[in-house]
Amino acid sequence: MRAASRPACLSPLLLCLCVLQRSYGTPSPPSPTFTHNQTKLPDGDKDSHHRPKRGWIWNQFFVLEEHIGPDAQYVGKLHSNSDKGDGSVQYLLSGEGAGTIFIINELTGDIHAKKSLDREKKSHYVLHARAVDRFTNRAVEPESEFIIKVQDVNDNAPKFPDGPFSASVPEMADIGTSVFQITATDADDPTYGNSAKIVYSVLQGQPFFTVDPKTGVIRTALPNMDRETREMYSVIIQAKDMAGSVGGLSGSTTVNISLTDVNDNPPRFPQKNYQLYVPESAEVGKAVGKIKANDEDLGVNAEMTYRITNEEGAAMFSISTDSDKREGIISLRKPLDYEKKKAYSLNIEGVNTHLDPRFSYLGPFKDTTTLKLIIGDVDEAPVFTMDYYIMDVYENAPAGTEVGMVTAQDPDSTRSKVRYSIDQNAEGDALFSIDVDSGLVTTTRSLDREEVAWHNITVMASEIDNPNLVSYVPVTVQVLDVNDNAPYIATDSALVVCEGSKTGQVIQTIRATDKDNFANGRFTFALPDDLPANPNFTLKDNEDSSASVLARRQGFSQAEQELYQLPVVVWDGGEPLLSSTSTVTLRVCPCQRGARMPVCRAQAFLSSAGLSTGALIAILLCVLILLAIVVLFVTLRSKKSKKEPLIISSEDIRENVVTYDDEGGGEEDTEAFDIAALRNPAAAEEMRMRKDLQSEVWRAMGTEALSPSLTVMDEDIHEVIKLKVVEADRDTSGPPYDSLQTYAYEGRGSPSGSISSLDLPDLQSELDLSEVENWGPEVQILSRVFQEKGQQHAP
Repeated sequence: MRAASRPACLSPLLLCLCVLQRSYGTPSPPSPTFTHNQTKLPDGDKDSHHRPKRGWIWNQFFVLEEHIGPDAQYVGKLHSNSDKGDGSVQYLLSGEGAGTIFIINELTGDIHAKKSLDREKKSHYVLHARAVDRFTNRAVEPESEFIIKVQDVNDNAPKFPDGPFSASVPEMADIGTSVFQITATDADDPTYGNSAKIVYSVLQGQPFFTVDPKTGVIRTALPNMDRETREMYSVIIQAKDMAGSVGGLSGSTTVNISLTDVNDNPPRFPQKNYQLYVPESAEVGKAVGKIKANDEDLGVNAEMTYRITNEEGAAMFSISTDSDKREGIISLRKPLDYEKKKAYSLNIEGVNTHLDPRFSYLGPFKDTTTLKLIIGDVDEAPVFTMDYYIMDVYENAPAGTEVGMVTAQDPDSTRSKVRYSIDQNAEGDALFSIDVDSGLVTTTRSLDREEVAWHNITVMASEIDNPNLVSYVPVTVQVLDVNDNAPYIATDSALVVCEGSKTGQVIQTIRATDKDNFANGRFTFALPDDLPANPNFTLKDNEDSSASVLARRQGFSQAEQELYQLPVVVWDGGEPLLSSTSTVTLRVCPCQRGARMPVCRAQAFLSSAGLSTGALIAILLCVLILLAIVVLFVTLRSKKSKKEPLIISSEDIRENVVTYDDEGGGEEDTEAFDIAALRNPAAAEEMRMRKDLQSEVWRAMGTEALSPSLTVMDEDIHEVIKLKVVEADRDTSGPPYDSLQTYAYEGRGSPSGSISSLDLPDLQSELDLSEVENWGPEVQILSRVFQEKGQQHAP
């Protein structure tokens, strides 16, 4: 079998290599002349060592893009050596575009493209070919893969996808300085023909710029291009394919090129002479004028500094540069005095700060001008001889004591008279006064250094002819100290004495305090002479304004005595000599070990409260017992409140006799069920009157000491029940349903009757109730019950 293209192997050696590579499943690399295609075994053939026939392999097919003819474009032909021309072999095509783009004649194997193709959309198609027996449908040739490549035609013009562009180049640049590189793209195949070979040219922008035809680099074409003359250039660049030949397609874009600034222009003052008026009252440090030099450059290239070159002008004035406005700010360095000098001349120079050595040949980048300052005469306020005054006065001095004097003069030639006063808004105006003519400052009352040691006042001076011109000066008055306060020892806290202190041991060092200035001398300490010697402690003067408290014995115990008192006398060294007696408290306690200063242990604080450890434990146990009693009481009350209801049956009480199985609370039970709630108020009142009547009958019969049960002593219980039934049936006030009747009949008992005294009339007791008060709280309650009972039955 032989393909329509050239054989895949060029020599017997290559043929053998191809066969070996096919046998082991390893594809050979593509040759420069043809493509070695993989083949697939027929369906059902699992032999991995199958070798396809040499003739069923062919080179790539090619088809031109953008075909516009009326007929389908011929691509190539498939042919098998097994095809005898009798139509028994059928050629089949599958893969990308098979049947839609590419069609095959099943008898002849001719392949055609029935649609126009675009290489820029898809450059090649991968297809698979098979040859089968038309009658048996068995594979004559194995499936083989091949490629149809779309050949390019020049149907795309060059484009600048990122245009238009912006670029810049420094002014005054040399010829050939690179400005910008521009690149066009062409969608055609760069490997085939000249369809994508681009050449660049300048359509607009000559003679200022040129472009490299191959690289697209734009360069300057003229020297000394000045930004101050022209800053912007619009350059149009064309890109043409087919190497720029006739018939090639082209595209263009615009490149906007701006010239950036360089320092090629020096500063220039618009005038060579200026004149400025400055009043002599101008404040020192404040601006009195401005001056500006022009520079045609931009940014840092136009930055400059100003300076005064002559010594006289620099001594009186200073100049600084405003970087934003590029102005020179002239300020006053010293006060002006019209009477001394009426005019000044300043030589001012402006210099660029950022110089470019490439343009030094253009001359010095600086300029000078002259500024004449004319000083104006102004009526000025009085001037004090000093910028501030410091005075002093002793404390406790009487009112009217002289403190000091201030002096001010009119600086003008008229020398007007000056008046003095104290600023009423300043501190100390009520403590001092000033003579309006001489400026003498005096006190208005006695001063105390311990209250305020320094006073600040402000003195004003004004001209009599022009009171609006006022000047101020600060005056500080120091109050000098005199020894008018006795020293004392601060006794805010007690000194700690350790229980283990020994004889002669230093307990602590004490110091004195004096409100007066310590310049009055050091302090002296001693024990009072009018008191007997202290047996526990003594005092030692350290002669350095401190004293040490010493222990005169050992064996101090907090349990025996905790606090001690030690009077101490302290003298100062002032004039006159002052002293005072202070009482130092010393506290005994067990101290912590290892501490630098004596510190009591924690248990010492418990002892100071008067409570021992045992007492605290007892108090804690009592608190716990009280808490337990409260919890038990709350628990019992909650159980009582949750008691089950008396009626445990859910049936109607009118149809049943309910058994409660619950004992009453006795005579103290006031919460029991009262059947009177089931009766109407009229019946309840009738029952109460009936009981009262029965009690009166008993009294009339003289049977007060007998129980009601004895009235029916001889009757049988059956008779009693019958009597009660009849009473219940006749009782119209009772409930209209069966109920449980309580007859309160004890039956036949002993002749003595009931031992209960609740229903008996009062008996005369031989017991003296006043003696019961001494028998205890239980008997006292019983006594009060008898007393109340007697009061109820008293006639």
